[in-house]
Amino acid sequence: MELLKPTIEQRADPFVYKHTDGYYYFTGSVPSYTGVELRRAKTIAGLADAEPVMVWTKPDEGPYSDLIWAPEIHFNQGAWYVYFAAAPSREIKNDLFQHRMYALKCTDANPVEGKWEFAGQIDTGMDTFCLDATTFTHKGVLYYVWAQKEEGIKGNSNLYIAPMKTPTEIEGEPVRLTIPEYEWEIRGFWVNEGPAVLNRNGKIFITYSASATDENYCMGLLWADEDADLLDPKSWHKAKEPVFQTCYEHGIYGPGHSSFTVAEDGKTDMLVYHARTYTEIEGDPLWNPDRHTFIKPIRWDDQGFPVFGKPSVIEG
Repeated sequence: MELLKPTIEQRADPFVYKHTDGYYYFTGSVPSYTGVELRRAKTIAGLADAEPVMVWTKPDEGPYSDLIWAPEIHFNQGAWYVYFAAAPSREIKNDLFQHRMYALKCTDANPVEGKWEFAGQIDTGMDTFCLDATTFTHKGVLYYVWAQKEEGIKGNSNLYIAPMKTPTEIEGEPVRLTIPEYEWEIRGFWVNEGPAVLNRNGKIFITYSASATDENYCMGLLWADEDADLLDPKSWHKAKEPVFQTCYEHGIYGPGHSSFTVAEDGKTDMLVYHARTYTEIEGDPLWNPDRHTFIKPIRWDDQGFPVFGKPSVIEG
């Protein structure tokens, strides 16, 4: 048993993407929440020392001028996109920040050195707090998965899915996949957020994060058959227990907001997530910078389901 050390310090909401050019691309929330930072490397370990480049900085005012949260970099339909959430200010209304979801676009081969342009808001048809968008393509359809507040449902956010007409425009009505309901999803806050998608073993898996962003933060799991109608809520199943959570024994707290990549061997699936190494947070956990990026391999059980193990341990 080998204890993990952070791959990248003070980067929450981490996202790693391995492109066809052989490079790994990394982004995540920077502690200042002022823009989108990218880095790239030939290896996962190399991301730690790769030069971070702020490719886009928030404007001084306007609807997306504060609290740049949870960027993800994707290559969709021939161009690079970064999906992120932002607010007009730090004001809280009705117990929530005022985030909406937006996109940046880059058509250059190297997105770290390329020119990025603001590509607009991703409108879901619901004008409420929303964040943590991700995308995936399945059977030729580009899908958008995200977290959003829905009026009439208790809590901060639920998870939704919709097909995309273009990489910056959804098509049709959002389909709700899950709401906070179990005890481990409502500790501190009623939250389902941070979805990440993995297509393996005939199934579409979606991990997500639940509860407050302190040591209560943990990961849940949804899955559907890859041949099922992904826009039918009945196609999706939900684990009744968390699949990844705080490890008090080894001092890794609040693991969550995952993404997935593949190791250099092209076969080993890797879980990317953030966590803290202590619980004595002073003030609001949101403003604490010590959520670090960790990366570990995933194992698979005999039924083809992911086994995440403990956040502090590398398991062979």
